[in-house]
Amino acid sequence: MRRFYWSAIRPGGFPLEYTGTGVEKLMGFLVAVVFLAFYIGVLNLILMFISFSLLNDNFAAYFTSFIGIIPIYFYAQYRARRYVLARTRWRGLRFGIDAGAWGYSWRAMLHWLATILTLGFLLPRQLFCLEKFRIDRTWYGRERFTQEGNWRMFLKPATHYYVGLVLTLLAGIGGYFNELMFTLFIVSIPWLLIGWVHLQINGFKVMAQHKRLGEFVTFRANPSTWRMIQIYLVGSLLIYLLLIAVASVAIVVLIMLDQNIFSDGNFEATFGVGNDGNQPLMFAGIAFLYFTMFIFIGVLGQLFITLPSMRHYAETLFIRDSHHLGQIRQRPRDEFAEAEGFADALDIGAAI
Repeated sequence: MRRFYWSAIRPGGFPLEYTGTGVEKLMGFLVAVVFLAFYIGVLNLILMFISFSLLNDNFAAYFTSFIGIIPIYFYAQYRARRYVLARTRWRGLRFGIDAGAWGYSWRAMLHWLATILTLGFLLPRQLFCLEKFRIDRTWYGRERFTQEGNWRMFLKPATHYYVGLVLTLLAGIGGYFNELMFTLFIVSIPWLLIGWVHLQINGFKVMAQHKRLGEFVTFRANPSTWRMIQIYLVGSLLIYLLLIAVASVAIVVLIMLDQNIFSDGNFEATFGVGNDGNQPLMFAGIAFLYFTMFIFIGVLGQLFITLPSMRHYAETLFIRDSHHLGQIRQRPRDEFAEAEGFADALDIGAAI
């Protein structure tokens, strides 16, 4: 899928290339699984023993284990980005990013802590600072990307987010004293969600306008908030309608196999231990339906949400002063062969 997406994005008519291999991803995944198996199996057992010994409860063990996985989560995000960039080429030149996964990890934890302690008001600062950390360490050939500007340029895109956040907080606080205030959630939650999407998309637009490659190459982006919302709403609706259609066909097939399967008491009898009639076929059909649902969700998500979203971002991103790209020279190959193993093992959506 990544090779398909990369080859379909063609700035100036030149397609991106993805040179990663399945072996690299498999080896990285296995290394991560071994590490996480040790963490989950051994360290958590020790934490559980200490928690029961000192507190006679397992809450402290679970909480400590959860806190311990957070830095690995952000570490995995940065490492996945490093591998993807190291295996991406355009016009024959490699991308790359400097090592700095642990530096990114502790910075991300501090920014998230500040965002949580301020009830979400510092989210724009978090988005800018983490993106600047990543971009300032990113290369195309021997030219470095630079993220200019400051986090205050996010304040205008964050207007609807802040309005929704304030209304939600007022509804939460006022709900303790006045039940009518609780109904404010009907307005505040959708406003907050749309404001968050607007912040993400227009933040990307503002950040792109302040990115620079080398001394001369700049960028312009113009994605539409309402277009992205339309893609997600329409795509989600189509996915659910198709899943309902598949489930309906499966139910019809089950009824055809046994017309009384859904009658009172007959469902248990059909799948009971003493029933040797259609039981194996029924179990096979339900198992097939179960796994087909997961496959359909992933495939349809790519078809109706991921692909249109990437197309929209690609078609609204422009490279300025691109004639200077011919002066950029090749960078050495990054022999980073662990792939995004931790990102895959933790399932943080690093595939695209």
